[in-house]
Amino acid sequence: MDVKQLTAGQNVPLTAQVVRFGVHADAALDISALVVADDLRVSAAGDVVTGDRTTTTGVRLGEDGVTVTLAEVRADAQAVLLVASTSGQPVELGKVVAELSENGATTVEFAIAPAAGERALICLEVYRRQGAWKVRAVGQGYAGGLAELLQAHGAAGFGPSDSAAVSPGPHTNPNAGRRGDPYAMPAPAPGGSPLEVGHGLERLWMIFEDAARSAAALISARDYAAKRLDQELSEAVSDPATRNTPAADTARVNAQRRHDELNATAETNHGRDSEQLVRELAEADQALPPSLSSWESPAWDRAPAPSDGIRLGELYAIDRGALRIPYSVPVPLNRPLWIDTESSSAVAPVVGALLARLVAAAPQRRTVVDVIDLTGAFTGLTDLLAPVLGGPPITDHTEISARLKTLADAAELAEMAYNSGAGTPPAEHRVLVAADFPHGYQATDVQRLGSLFMRGDLIGLSTVIVGSNESDSDDGMVAALSQACRHLPTVSGTPLFDPWTGSAWELDLDLLPQEPERQARILRAR
Repeated sequence: MDVKQLTAGQNVPLTAQVVRFGVHADAALDISALVVADDLRVSAAGDVVTGDRTTTTGVRLGEDGVTVTLAEVRADAQAVLLVASTSGQPVELGKVVAELSENGATTVEFAIAPAAGERALICLEVYRRQGAWKVRAVGQGYAGGLAELLQAHGAAGFGPSDSAAVSPGPHTNPNAGRRGDPYAMPAPAPGGSPLEVGHGLERLWMIFEDAARSAAALISARDYAAKRLDQELSEAVSDPATRNTPAADTARVNAQRRHDELNATAETNHGRDSEQLVRELAEADQALPPSLSSWESPAWDRAPAPSDGIRLGELYAIDRGALRIPYSVPVPLNRPLWIDTESSSAVAPVVGALLARLVAAAPQRRTVVDVIDLTGAFTGLTDLLAPVLGGPPITDHTEISARLKTLADAAELAEMAYNSGAGTPPAEHRVLVAADFPHGYQATDVQRLGSLFMRGDLIGLSTVIVGSNESDSDDGMVAALSQACRHLPTVSGTPLFDPWTGSAWELDLDLLPQEPERQARILRAR
């Protein structure tokens, strides 16, 4: 079996049910493991496997390394972090080669060359992904040794006795795991092999998860460095008798140096991860179907190809570098989209981009688009989409009810057929754009939209609402509709929170290019 030589950030699937971790290095090293949750933190002392505590469920430390029996790792754990550290001595790590074996044969190697005085390393991460297991090369270093590493992952006092006295722990985002938030980003349901480009949505979310975890590590390291600096500076001036002495000045200088080194190491690791993800994204963009591709992708000039998702825009964080991650969702939309805006005309390019990708998503089926456009904001778009429109765009509020009733009746009939055992997959991909909501919509219209939210999948319906965020509306039905949607903010600075670590991101929604020839090419009716 070929041995895969990984670089930091790379990941590969695991095929065996039992894997073993070991290291080769010039210096004597200890190895250990942490069983962590989605936030990369341990939950209890039993999650730390070291020389003092050599087993936990699914993980065992022996003379031959750390053995992980994947099927036995507790169900609520996300990953096992595999660690190498100096053997209790204040010396720096030299070059380390981490290896992972499957079925007794080495399948993965990762060479690490610490350059910032690290005394502990997270070498590899064995983690769950859509019901399967993968291994990722990490290489995150800690100059404070195993004690600092344990502290950074919520394990203060859980490791060997020499690591109990450590400084305050790192940042944990209070938004991690939050529910009911219109700007939370739930991950799509699993489906298909994560390595097949045909399952493009899953591939992009895998890259997004890697980016989220790298971001969380950077945030944690920054916060830890700041808290450590504050603690050390406080200690340097705590004694009035020595506060203004050369020794105190030296202590302050050394504290700042350690702070800067920690941050520099974290930034280097994050930059390395980002470079790897940029390469993966560039490769993916050449192969993904149009609905998931950038406007510059050659996919828009190839024959139509079906897609399991659509791209909405790009996620980024200014304080974490230039990395931009595509934000994509399943199609047909399993949760209606709601574009937050006070002006439909202001988001016409956003709606145009969504319609282009929705129309391109299912070339194997007939696509039918219904548009409610009371202010005429989308006239330019609907002219280009005339061949797939289910009827003239609705510009008079008195015509809304009839169009929604037609859709709701079709969904109810499909539900009756399904419940009787005579249901069939939708023959069409339907798209509904309801703009200017809730102005001009009657109570019965709101009820029918609610019905479509629940039953629309039976007729292959994807729904897009355009209007101001009504999640706090005094109208209970309107508020319930708003709360059921995936909200897309259009105001700069509105954070969205990833579903793995709760880290904050901003979203740049994709805009339909304005050049007429490009619009015609992208919005071609299929």
